[in-house]
Amino acid sequence: MTPTLTALPAPPDRNTILIGDAASHLATVEEASVDMALTSPPYFRLRDYGHHAQLGLEADVDEWVAALLAVARHIARTLVPTGTLWLNLGDTYATHPSQGARVKSLLLAPERLALALTGDGWILRNKIVWAKPNPVPTSVRDRLTCSYELVFILSRQPRYHFDLDAIRQPHRSHPPLSHQRPGRQRATREAWRGPNAATHHGLDALKARGYVGHPLGKNPGDVWHFAPSRGHDRHHAAFPLALAQRAIEAGCPEARCQACRRPWTRPVIRQLGHRAIRQSLRPTCQCHAPPEPGLVLDPFLGSGTTAVAAERLRRDWLGVELNPDFAAAAAQRLQQSRDEGAAA
Repeated sequence: MTPTLTALPAPPDRNTILIGDAASHLATVEEASVDMALTSPPYFRLRDYGHHAQLGLEADVDEWVAALLAVARHIARTLVPTGTLWLNLGDTYATHPSQGARVKSLLLAPERLALALTGDGWILRNKIVWAKPNPVPTSVRDRLTCSYELVFILSRQPRYHFDLDAIRQPHRSHPPLSHQRPGRQRATREAWRGPNAATHHGLDALKARGYVGHPLGKNPGDVWHFAPSRGHDRHHAAFPLALAQRAIEAGCPEARCQACRRPWTRPVIRQLGHRAIRQSLRPTCQCHAPPEPGLVLDPFLGSGTTAVAAERLRRDWLGVELNPDFAAAAAQRLQQSRDEGAAA
């Protein structure tokens, strides 16, 4: 079934591409209905998407920040209390002092937006470095080639849905040759650590029992290595499908309660030895209502990567795209992905 395309600001159904301005369409989305927003908005003065109402071509970087801050406020209204915003951003250099910095200076556009978001009530939980093994080459001779972009993870509440176990990676180190019995040594805080320094007491306890780390694998960390995505039709700024899939696995629940919209989770149990398995999905509420798929929102859908990743992971999605040509191409890409899935 081909995704629905509509230019009307009607209350949107799931798995629909809304054509038009992001802020206007987000105003029609039901309050507290979205589990996760994953998007890569137009970067400051780096792309011309061929639309008179596009974001990204503002006169100075602070105007760009203000425009995206307005969109983020709509996203905040649509998120469930356990929801998160995943924001992929790149930076650029000033070509004129009026843009917000001296000529040739990095504008720090992502950081400016992050500071504005935290000032607007968001909690900045992670700054992921998306490292590109094959970045676009540059002829510039007085600085280094930029080979990364940033992905910010933001929440509205201190407690939110984050499925770390779904994205754990295999350990590379080996178990210790010998281990102590649990509780034999009590972990102490080293004197040199400052008040905000992280400790490793949990990892020390696991190693004391003979584990390398968590039985399901290690935390992937905040540097993600993904090759940039090739362009899709006229859209030349798509982020990688693998990056979107990892983000959605962590940020959007596989299922949620239809009544209260709290996420369903997979508890982890340890079996004999060092083995651990994830159990079947279970509710985290007492509503006794049936589940429904989690919902991912992308207010700048572009080539449709978020939607394709969501469907492959059996989540629902909702996208907004200003450019009708991009929306049509995204719909075609979605249909192609569905056809490939059906043939597999």
